[in-house]
Amino acid sequence: MTPTDFNAILPILVLAGYGCVLLLVDLLVPEHRKRITAWLALLGLAAAALGHVAWPAGGRLVAFGGMLVADGYALFFNLLFLGSAALTVLLAFNYLPRTGLERGEFYVLLLFTVLGMMLMGQAADLIVVFLALELLSIPLYILSGLARSRPSSEEAALKYFLLGAFSSAFLVYGIALVYGATGSTNLELVLAAANGGNPRLALLLAGVGLVLVGLGFKVAAVPFHMWTPDVYDGAPSVVTAFMSVGAKAGGFAALLRIFVVAFPDLAGQWGFVAAVIAALTMILGNFAAIAQSNIKRMLAYSSIAHAGYILMGLAAASAAGASLREFAVGAALFYLAAYTVTNLGAWAVVMAVERADSGTASTGLNLSDYAGLGWRRPGLALAMALFMLSLTGVPPTIGFVGKFYVFRAALDAGYLWLALIGVLTSLASAYYYLRIVIIMYMQEGQPVTVSRPALNFAVAVTALATFLFGILPGPLMSAATNAVMGFAR
Repeated sequence: MTPTDFNAILPILVLAGYGCVLLLVDLLVPEHRKRITAWLALLGLAAAALGHVAWPAGGRLVAFGGMLVADGYALFFNLLFLGSAALTVLLAFNYLPRTGLERGEFYVLLLFTVLGMMLMGQAADLIVVFLALELLSIPLYILSGLARSRPSSEEAALKYFLLGAFSSAFLVYGIALVYGATGSTNLELVLAAANGGNPRLALLLAGVGLVLVGLGFKVAAVPFHMWTPDVYDGAPSVVTAFMSVGAKAGGFAALLRIFVVAFPDLAGQWGFVAAVIAALTMILGNFAAIAQSNIKRMLAYSSIAHAGYILMGLAAASAAGASLREFAVGAALFYLAAYTVTNLGAWAVVMAVERADSGTASTGLNLSDYAGLGWRRPGLALAMALFMLSLTGVPPTIGFVGKFYVFRAALDAGYLWLALIGVLTSLASAYYYLRIVIIMYMQEGQPVTVSRPALNFAVAVTALATFLFGILPGPLMSAATNAVMGFAR
């Protein structure tokens, strides 16, 4: 291992080593003191974030013969992954003990799935993408079934595992076809082979399509979304909260790099397909969410819809011109950050209202359970209203700015019809998002809620970020655009 290799993977090494040590340390922590493991997990996430000081400011490190890369793009995603994991740990502080799920392995598995996400962001080789995807997914399969006493949780884990294995097979087959057509799995070498008028174009396009299918499952794009509602509903809410943002961001980290770096010359073929998938994802996700009366299933279909908006950025990145492609990818990164902040905040409120009545069921998950929240917990209701407005795309929230950027990227790329579908589906989403606001403030009820310092802090931080970046989006958008500087060819 050269010094360059070491510097490039230092954050990953720190997190991997720390996770293994934490697994052993947790054996010494008493069952009733697992919060110690939670604090140690936060320390490990902070240590991994500090590991990025070994990366050159504004530079780029290529490690292990081009299999990994440390650049601004990877840095943006790594900080997003670590930040979302830290907020998830705060949400777990109270949620796990009051639902009877306090287990130290939760925090260890969380660190390992973040490790897979970070590898997804740094992967510059399709083999590493596959390994990272499995490292990301396997801990999430286990976490989905963390509530072993609940049949719905075991069902969620089984469905996620079976369909995840199925999608991995598509991805591996796609990688094999790309290798057969180009003679390499390295993204830069695949680009060079595709540039040379590859005679095996049909084989290469088949591989590209299968890679899109494999990663489409991870980001819950239509028609690869089937697992999402049942898994989100059955898994413990704190797991669902992290899965809805972390796994989606990890999938998009690989998807955007692969298609923009390795397949820009095939954009004429995959660009329109990505646009159609984005349109179908927005339409199905938003209209299916309207019919839901369970908050977890509603947010599950909402998550599908938002994958469609992010896919608009991928479709726009198929346009000619490096600057336009970089803006489209930057818009997708901004939207991912906006969605992460807003959605984690919404799930924090869900966990504040959810109640564990027994070891086999939870209540407080119906929309009617939010009746009267605006008067009983005004601060919590105000935060939830802000999150719902942001997910709808109403100013002055970060969600509005995120949609503005991806719609603009689609228009600049010539996808007027796609932008129109995005606007119309956003209007449709207002029905089910604002329905929660109406229930909280205009219906009578006596909701029973939880108030704990860590939970309240997570709600406050996400609400503040949702509002501040909505009125001052410049710093975040600058970080997103700087992350993709020189990214496209």
